[in-house]
Amino acid sequence: MKQRTFGQYRAIDLGIMAVLLFVFEMLTATAATKWFPSELYTLSPTITIVCIVMMRWSGYAAIHAVVGGAAFCVASGASPEQFAIYCIGNCAALAAMILFKTHGKEKVRSKAAFAVLFAAAAYFGAQFGRWLVALVFGASLDSLVMFLTTDSLSLLFAVVIVLIAGRLDGLFEDQRAYLIRTAEERKREQNENQY
Repeated sequence: MKQRTFGQYRAIDLGIMAVLLFVFEMLTATAATKWFPSELYTLSPTITIVCIVMMRWSGYAAIHAVVGGAAFCVASGASPEQFAIYCIGNCAALAAMILFKTHGKEKVRSKAAFAVLFAAAAYFGAQFGRWLVALVFGASLDSLVMFLTTDSLSLLFAVVIVLIAGRLDGLFEDQRAYLIRTAEERKREQNENQY
């Protein structure tokens, strides 16, 4: 059987994450806009998935930032301006990757305080990004408060899931490092089984 290349593995992984994000974002956005329109708060899985993909594949998470924004907009019947606000604005979540440069992926993955900081940085980055794009379309300066408050449950959700994901083998881990680590573990087991 032909073994998958690293590029094929990455494409499959990114594709699965994008499909999961699109489905869950459509569900949560539909619930917020159609089933519970009077609720002040919304819950979005986008920041959570973007955080996981950033850890796994770094900048490829921009794809998921756009997919999450697009799914939200499709489900809520958004205007073209709102598509731009959410799809472009969400990409500012990738500013959280500065923690990879300053502290390394392993520390962000393995230390709870850094994982929380990472999720929070992604959340605030996305909200700030949406606000900046909204300003281009004439939103008021105080609309940042609206972005931060209505989506605040998403921050809590992202923090909890990122902390849980960090405890699951390989889920919240750089995938190149994960594949190298698991290959070395398999090789060690094979060597041990020979004796």
